[in-house]
Amino acid sequence: MTDQNELRLLPWVGPEGKPSYLSTDDSDSHMSRLADEIEANQLFMAADLLKRAVRNLADDHACKEDMQKLAKELTGALQDVLRVAVSRGYPSAEPEQFTV
Repeated sequence: MTDQNELRLLPWVGPEGKPSYLSTDDSDSHMSRLADEIEANQLFMAADLLKRAVRNLADDHACKEDMQKLAKELTGALQDVLRVAVSRGYPSAEPEQFTV
């Protein structure tokens, strides 16, 4: 995840929508495990949402409102996935620059 003595970007934001970080050398701490579980859940939900998007895009009768809702949900899921990527060491995917 992160090297020892590095801050870990957490999968949630703090007050005023600012990023939250964890400073620990213990990857098995309560907060580390909680962050791991939330990240895994976010990735699972993003994958599930992607399946739904594929089905809706193939549906010629999908209404505009459903597609707009889907686009909003996909945007949120992509922000979550980018945050996980940064947390795991991919700094070129800074999620804050894409916040809507």
